[in-house]
Amino acid sequence: MSVVAHRPHVYDIVYPQDITLPLILDSPHSGTLYPSDFRAAAPLHLLQQGEDRHVDDLYHAAPSHGATFLKALFPRVYIDANRHIDDLDASLIDGAWPTPLKPGEKTALGQGLIWKKCANGLAIYDRQLTITETQARINNYYLPYHQTLRSLIEAAHQKFNTVWHINCHSMPSISSSVCKEGPGHRRPDFTLGDRFGTTCSPEFTLYVKSILEDLGYYVTTNDPYAGAELVRAYSHPPSQRHSLQIEINRALYMDECSFCKTAGFDQLQENLHHVLSAIERYVKKNI
Repeated sequence: MSVVAHRPHVYDIVYPQDITLPLILDSPHSGTLYPSDFRAAAPLHLLQQGEDRHVDDLYHAAPSHGATFLKALFPRVYIDANRHIDDLDASLIDGAWPTPLKPGEKTALGQGLIWKKCANGLAIYDRQLTITETQARINNYYLPYHQTLRSLIEAAHQKFNTVWHINCHSMPSISSSVCKEGPGHRRPDFTLGDRFGTTCSPEFTLYVKSILEDLGYYVTTNDPYAGAELVRAYSHPPSQRHSLQIEINRALYMDECSFCKTAGFDQLQENLHHVLSAIERYVKKNI
């Protein structure tokens, strides 16, 4: 039986009955608990388009395959755990931020550490955020999530001298106006991101790709997503710390307007059970 650890409103951790594998999964964008201090001007249904809805359910079998599974409970539009802590838009803040900022391309698109725009480009706020409330989001949500993921990865590495981390995401089936590639591009079934071979061994990326392709899926690598902060920050393949981002096309399992699961959900969930089983075998072989 799995063991669950909980930090209210921030994350759940589901542990396997016995930790016998250095395998960590995390789902940083499947949270649906919107904090009361959010005070967004955009309607809820547009904010929800930023969620990786149901991704945590798709991988529910992870602990039965020896994986520890960390799940965010807060939504990414409130604060995005998959961004660098300095990837913040200064124009969103009322006042001078106390440390240097390094806004990246996601901030330019309105989707940095704290999102400025919904997926369709609509402004999320009709106000600036105070320094105090922004720091509270970082201290109460972002940092605890990162600290917990780091500790899980480091504990596994210390015990086994190696660790595999799977960063779990979903993507809209069609790109929008705030996407790097521009609007109207149809997405693959799966995209694997290893930041062009820098966050995990190419062998592992190819292994997961082949498993998915054998199931009949169209799989790309590093296009349109190569992986962001959570695979960058805690990976170092020369030290046997491997992180791989997996993006799933939402049209495979849910209605992208109502966010309800479709008939394809159960089959995809079963196929991911097969993928997790294959990853379990790979990890056992390589420890």
